[in-house]
Amino acid sequence: MADETTAVVWDGALLDYDMGDHPLNPVRVELTMALARELGVLDRPTVRMLTPQPATETDLTRVHRPDYLDAVRLAPIDPFFTGWGLNTVDNPVFEGMHDASARICGATIAAAEAVWTGSARRAVNVAGGLHHALPARASGFCVYNDPAVAIAWLLEQGARRVAYIDVDVHHGDGVQTAFFNDPRVLTVSLHETPLALWPGTGFADEIGGPDAEGTAVNVPLPPGTEDAGWLRAFHAVVPSVVRAFAPEIIISQCGADAHRLDPLADLRLSVDGQRAAYVAIRALADELCDGRWVATGGGGYALVEVVPRAWSHLLAVATGEPLDPRTPTPPGWRELAARRCPGGAVPESMTDGAEPILQHWSPGTTDPIDRAIQATRSAVFPLHGLDPHDPRD
Repeated sequence: MADETTAVVWDGALLDYDMGDHPLNPVRVELTMALARELGVLDRPTVRMLTPQPATETDLTRVHRPDYLDAVRLAPIDPFFTGWGLNTVDNPVFEGMHDASARICGATIAAAEAVWTGSARRAVNVAGGLHHALPARASGFCVYNDPAVAIAWLLEQGARRVAYIDVDVHHGDGVQTAFFNDPRVLTVSLHETPLALWPGTGFADEIGGPDAEGTAVNVPLPPGTEDAGWLRAFHAVVPSVVRAFAPEIIISQCGADAHRLDPLADLRLSVDGQRAAYVAIRALADELCDGRWVATGGGGYALVEVVPRAWSHLLAVATGEPLDPRTPTPPGWRELAARRCPGGAVPESMTDGAEPILQHWSPGTTDPIDRAIQATRSAVFPLHGLDPHDPRD
C-alpha cells in the first residue's frame, strides 16, 4: 500500500482553450492552483504532481458511443452543427473541444490509476468532475464524463466495488445513468431538489436498476439548505450506505456550486461547510478503503469568490492537514484574482466566518430537510440491511 503520497493531477494546457464568457471558465481552475500553490499546499512533501496524457478512444468509449466522439470532433468545424446536445447555450462548441475534454478525462484516469496501483494513497483532479455528460449527449456544460470514464477504467482493472459520492448542487445524473444497473458501483448524490433545479432528476426513489437496487442513492434537498442541514443530511445517509457497500475505492465529485454565492443554484453552504464535507469524505476513505480516494472538482460559478478557496481546501484535505479556515489569502493571489476577474469580490480569508456544527438526524420531524432524509433512507436503507427509522443505522 502507498504511503501518504497524494497525486495532484494537473494539465496546464487546459488553460489554453478559449470558452469566452461561458460559466465553466477555466480561470476558476487557474485561480485554484495558484491559491493552493501560494498557500504552500502543493509544496507539501506528500504531494506528487502528475502531468497526464489525454484519454484515448478506448478510454472514452468505455462510456461514450463512438459516433458521439465523431460528433464532438466535427462540431467545431461545422458552423451549422446541431444535435448530440452540442452547439447549445449550455454546451457551445469551441476549437479543440474534443482534445480539451479528452485531457480532462485523461487527468481523472491518471488520478484513478495512481490510487488503484498504489503509487499514491489519494489523488485530485480539480479540473474534472464533469458529471452530466451522457453516453451520446453533451449536457450541463459537460462533453465527456470523466468520473464515469475513470470508474469504467477501474472496473476493467478488476475493481469490484466503487463508491461515487457527489456533493455538487446539481444531481450527478450522468454517472448515475452510466452505472444505474451495475451492482459494482454505488452512486450517492446530495443536491438541490429536482423540483427546483436542473437537471430534474435525482429523486429519492431513483434507487438503481433491477440488477442493482439500492446502488443509486439520492438526497434531494430543499432550496435554502444551509451548512447545518446539509451536513445533517450527509451524515444521516452517506456513511451508512457507503459502509454497507464496503467499497475498495471512493471517487468524489466536489462541485463548489452549493455555496450561497453561486449564481446558478439556491443552496446556502459556506466554504467552511464545504471544507467539512471534504473532511468527512476523506474520513470515510480512511475508514473503509485504506485511504483510497480520488477527488475531482465539478460545478462552481463564483469564479473568484468561492471556487478557488473551496478547492484549495479540498487539495489541503487530500494532501495532509486541512488548512486553518482563518488563513488569509496571500496578497499575490489577491492581485492575480483581481487582474483575472475584474469586478469580482476577491476574498481576503479562507473562511466565510461560519462554524459548521454537526446536528444528528432524528425521525418524525416536519422539517423539510429531515423529511428529505427520511425519504432517502426509506427508499434505500432496507436494501442494504439498514433500519431507515433508526438513527444509529
